[in-house]
Amino acid sequence: MLDFAIFAVTFVIVLVGAVLYLYPSSRRASGIPGLNPTDEKDGNLQDIVGRGSLHEFLVSLHQEFGPVASFWFGSRPVVSLGSLQQLRQHINPNHTDSFETMLKSLLGYHSGGGGASTDSIIRKKVYQGAIDTTLKNNFPLVLKLVDELVGKWKSFPEDQHTPLCAHQLVLAMKTITQLALGESFSEDARVIAFRKNHDVIWSEIGKGYMDGSLEKSTSRKGHYEKALSEMESTLLSVVKERKSQRNKSVFVDSLIQSTLTERQVNIMEDCMVFMLAGCAITANLCIWALHFLSTSEEVQDRLYKEFEEVLGSSPVSLEKIPQLRYCQQVLNETLRTAKLTPIAARLQEVEGKVDQHLIPKESLVIYALGVILQDSDTWNAPYRFDPDRFEEESVKKSFHLLGFSGSQTCPELRFAYTVATVLLSVLVRQLKLHRLKDTLMEVRSELVSTPRDETWITFSLRN
Repeated sequence: MLDFAIFAVTFVIVLVGAVLYLYPSSRRASGIPGLNPTDEKDGNLQDIVGRGSLHEFLVSLHQEFGPVASFWFGSRPVVSLGSLQQLRQHINPNHTDSFETMLKSLLGYHSGGGGASTDSIIRKKVYQGAIDTTLKNNFPLVLKLVDELVGKWKSFPEDQHTPLCAHQLVLAMKTITQLALGESFSEDARVIAFRKNHDVIWSEIGKGYMDGSLEKSTSRKGHYEKALSEMESTLLSVVKERKSQRNKSVFVDSLIQSTLTERQVNIMEDCMVFMLAGCAITANLCIWALHFLSTSEEVQDRLYKEFEEVLGSSPVSLEKIPQLRYCQQVLNETLRTAKLTPIAARLQEVEGKVDQHLIPKESLVIYALGVILQDSDTWNAPYRFDPDRFEEESVKKSFHLLGFSGSQTCPELRFAYTVATVLLSVLVRQLKLHRLKDTLMEVRSELVSTPRDETWITFSLRN
């Protein structure tokens, strides 16, 4: 009888071991509550595809498992943080930009994304200085490009439907390319070529890599790799050209002139990340801001009043922007309500802990920003567009902690805020925006939240 009991226990242990080995769905990531992998090779990829996007998947994940949850990218466990309280606890001392880290990883780049804390701090200071210098030297160009666009809108009949997405993407492309790479991109042919490759690359890293479809299509992957190669060749050519230029006034010049080592920075890769993210974030911040303004005449009137009080009849200047507090609130609330950047990621370089959960070294940690930005525990009436909420100090602190304001703001977002402020300061003082009746904006939340389809508005002259 004892022999049978020993055999039975041994059989059960062997059976459980076999199940754990043969069926990966019984494994768990780091002991953190979450989904088991549904496929040995793809992990939870099909669950992500089934939800439509990584953001929507994370929404359902945190609804089911709470603010700290896990899932699988292929054979790799991932930890997702879905509340402000848990994000505040996360310890990751490399001080890198989480959005940049994620984007570089998707592009297959590795330079400057981690490393020693001192390197990251030095690198961040160089980037901040590059942004300040670029905006100071090129602010008149931003004004000129915005004036041209608003002048075009003023010439339209009042009942003409204006394609918001198309116009804002062109504005972002013209602005970012010239401010980042120089005056040679004032030529339409170069901007058009850049846009063709930008659209292919951004589309595939935003969705193709995230849902695994890129790897399963030979033709799409070939098209993507060709676009990436052409973009890299263009950027390498620009870097070579700018090294011999006497006029050092744009973003790439500051990187060229910096004392950063090759280990700390790869100029071509950093320009690639800045251009891709900068165009997408700038265009979509402007799109969403104008969309929300078109739904509220009261917000438009309050902006108009602030512009008149602070600027008078003069154009906005870089020095005056900090005084436009309500405009800042409008842009903050635009970013929050639209979940402009719903996802960021970091590599856990040292073992960390959130609540009672240990996060092992080298784990991938997702910041579910889109979940946090509409968490009712953090924001009152989270789905309502309400710029007044940013008058509260607690709300400002929460926003700062998420990396959307202050010293934590990513370079691309700083550019976007500047361009959007200039756009609103010119537009609102000359035109009123009107939303078309019976139109809804559906959101595609990938790396940057974008309207699924073209969205249309109309304008009328402000009396």
